[in-house]
Amino acid sequence: MEEEAMVAMERLLAVTEASYERRAQLQHALESRIMIEQAKGIVAERYRLGVDEAFEAIRRASRTNRMKLHDLAGRIRPGEPTPPELAALLDV
Repeated sequence: MEEEAMVAMERLLAVTEASYERRAQLQHALESRIMIEQAKGIVAERYRLGVDEAFEAIRRASRTNRMKLHDLAGRIRPGEPTPPELAALLDV
């Protein structure tokens, strides 16, 4: 009986840990998505593009330079110069 309780407790702890890990992954994904959406808006306004065109430019620049999309988007900020990886594609 005591052994069954220990097994049940271990299972409960494993499920709880998996839930916390999943929550952390979802939180990170949400924060990344927000950052990318903000970057799209900044690029769209700065270069007078549609948001889809802005996203495509950011995506292309990240792929061309072998960067994570999230990392490049995090460097696109209002009032700061466009990252050179992206500017090279848009300042033509």
